[in-house]
Amino acid sequence: MLEVQNAVVHYGEAIALQGVSLAMDSGEFVCLLGPNGAGKTTLLMAISGVVRMTSGQVRFLGETLTNLSPSQIQRKGIVQVPEGRRIFPSLTVWENLRVGAYSRSNETEIRSDLERFSEMFPALRERRRQKGGSRSGGEQQIVAIVRGLMSRPKLLLLDEPSLGLAPLFIKTVYGMIKEIHKQGNAILLVEQSAKMALEASARAYILDIGNVVVSGLSKEIATRDEVRKAYLGE
Repeated sequence: MLEVQNAVVHYGEAIALQGVSLAMDSGEFVCLLGPNGAGKTTLLMAISGVVRMTSGQVRFLGETLTNLSPSQIQRKGIVQVPEGRRIFPSLTVWENLRVGAYSRSNETEIRSDLERFSEMFPALRERRRQKGGSRSGGEQQIVAIVRGLMSRPKLLLLDEPSLGLAPLFIKTVYGMIKEIHKQGNAILLVEQSAKMALEASARAYILDIGNVVVSGLSKEIATRDEVRKAYLGE
C-alpha cells in the first residue's frame, strides 16, 4: 500500500531524515516511535507532501506521490491529522467536520457520514453547534480525527493524538483509533506514549536522528529490554 524509499529531508543545512525506508500493507496499523527530534513528524509530512524530500520516493497503491502537492495527495487517499489538533476555533464542531469533506461533492454521502460518525461518537452530535475552540483538548482531538475521516481516506496519518490530554481522554481517543482501524482504515501513528502505541499497533518503526534504528512486530519490540531502555523511556 505505502512504500517510502530512502527518504532524505533537509531543513536548510540541517538534515532531518537520512534515508528512511518504510512499508505498510492495506488496512495495517503501524506506529512510529523515537525521541524528540528523531524525524517522526517530518516523515509524516514528507508522506503527505507538506515538506519536500531532498531525495527518495513515496509510492502509494502503486503510484508515485513524490512532488505532488498536499491537496493532490489527499485526493489520492492519504490524510494527516496534525499534532496539536489545529481545528478552526471559530467554527462549530459540525462546520469543522464538513471542512474535512471539502474535496467531496455528494452532499447526500457527506450527510450520511456525519450521521454515521455521530452514532459512533455521540458527543459530536451533542456538541455540533458549539464552537470548536470552546471544547476541551480531548474533544478537539476527536473532532480533528473525524474531520480527517470525512474525506474517506485510505490511509490516516496521526501525529501525537494523546499529546496534552488528560488520562481519561487518552483512553477515549485510543479506543476511537482502535475502532477506526477495526473498520478497515490503515493507520500510521506517531506517538510519544510508546506503551499505548505498541499495544494498539501491529508493527513499529523506531527512529533516532533521522534513521530507522529498530523495526518489527510491536509485541516483540515491547519485550526487548535494550529497546525499552534506549528508546521507550523505561
